[in-house]
Amino acid sequence: MARRPDRAPEQHRAAADAAAPRTVTRAQQLLLGVALFGLFSTNFNVSVLALVVPKLVIEFDSPPSTVSWLVVGPTLAYAVFGPMAGKLGDLYGRRRVYAVGLAGCGVFAALTALSPNVLLAILFRTTSAVFGQSTAPTGMAIISEVFPREQRVKALGYWGLVMAGGPVLGMVAGGMVIDNVGWRWIFIAQVPLTALALFAALKVLPAGRRLPDVRFDLPGTVLLSIAAFSVLFAVNRGPLWGWDHTMVRVLLAVFPLAALGFVLREKVARHPLLPLRYFRTREFTIPMVTQAFCQVAYQGGFVLIPLLLSQLYGFQATRISFLTIGRPLLWGLAGPLSAWLVVRTGNRRLVMGGVVLNSLACLALTRIGTGTSQLEIVALLGFAGFGVGIIVPPLMAMLTMAVGEQDLGVAAATSQMMVMIGSVAGVQLMQAIQVSRLDADGIARSYHTAFVVAAAVSSLALLSAAAIRKPAH
Repeated sequence: MARRPDRAPEQHRAAADAAAPRTVTRAQQLLLGVALFGLFSTNFNVSVLALVVPKLVIEFDSPPSTVSWLVVGPTLAYAVFGPMAGKLGDLYGRRRVYAVGLAGCGVFAALTALSPNVLLAILFRTTSAVFGQSTAPTGMAIISEVFPREQRVKALGYWGLVMAGGPVLGMVAGGMVIDNVGWRWIFIAQVPLTALALFAALKVLPAGRRLPDVRFDLPGTVLLSIAAFSVLFAVNRGPLWGWDHTMVRVLLAVFPLAALGFVLREKVARHPLLPLRYFRTREFTIPMVTQAFCQVAYQGGFVLIPLLLSQLYGFQATRISFLTIGRPLLWGLAGPLSAWLVVRTGNRRLVMGGVVLNSLACLALTRIGTGTSQLEIVALLGFAGFGVGIIVPPLMAMLTMAVGEQDLGVAAATSQMMVMIGSVAGVQLMQAIQVSRLDADGIARSYHTAFVVAAAVSSLALLSAAAIRKPAH
């Protein structure tokens, strides 16, 4: 009897989906376009500063370990604050949180452009990213709420196209902007983009509703944030400070304690941040586990490939950016194709196939050597992007169908947090292996060893993908 109220939203949505038209209306197309433009305005420059870390070291007269926080800080902050943004949208209106995210992103982007020193630049850049990335879970929740189930994979495929393609355009255009007028203009350009996206969002996106008599679970949010920060910061700093460093040990000890505290809190909370019953359903847990393992190879390769191209070929940042855009570009283009593939293969076969492609693509990167042509490098990296790109939309659609409408935002954000954990773990794992094998194997083979290990770890996602339920006939 206790679970009956929780099933009501699912039954209501299933009935509405069955009665919904199979063709996308103009209103839905407009809403999707506005949501995607808002996402693009906040994420196009998410990776661009990675191209100019050496220049910023000189400009700010700061060590690389400090300047690198312009790239690392936003990633850690989003993993920590993402679930909070998603839940706030669920409780107080997703358009409101989406709009606040756009406004905050624009304001702090302007402050980033004006930063006189590296510490303020890190603070403003990280804050801008936190606001901007809050549009991801709230925007995805809005799309999932408006599009019925048979249209959701396709809509989320376009969402994946912008999630992956936005940074591609940012890297390509950003390299030219940086070389000609400076890195600060990347953030100056973001201000009018977010302002236009904010205006469109307020005009087009549905206002949503505030849930009555529901309070924000602050203790649960704090505990989850501490757990996420502890594990991500420890994994990020461990290779630099040493795993026996006191702070790293403390963080690794805090992580399980905070995670346990979060579970205990959610069991007794009247209005939990994320109902624990969702974790007992495979449709909720499989997307998170599968994506986290896949990111070990994908994101680890995203960081290691530029280093390999720089060390092995001596390529500069601009050429590296053009050679590596195949990964996110093919990821993005594979998103809309997922809906067509799902109809013909089903979720289970498609996801398992994508996992295999991701692992094989990581193994294929071992072909990169001094005799490898640039065209082959682009093809190999594109292959890797396609493998991950086809599985994200069906997995996220599965996740959104497993939760009640009132929890769409926090569910999407929690999934992204797991992706971040897999990404950081993959980067540190591959870097540690590559460095440990450098003296014995040389540059190329040390990277190849890291790719093989990452492929093996990522293939563990097959275990979770194999547990996807086959459709009933």
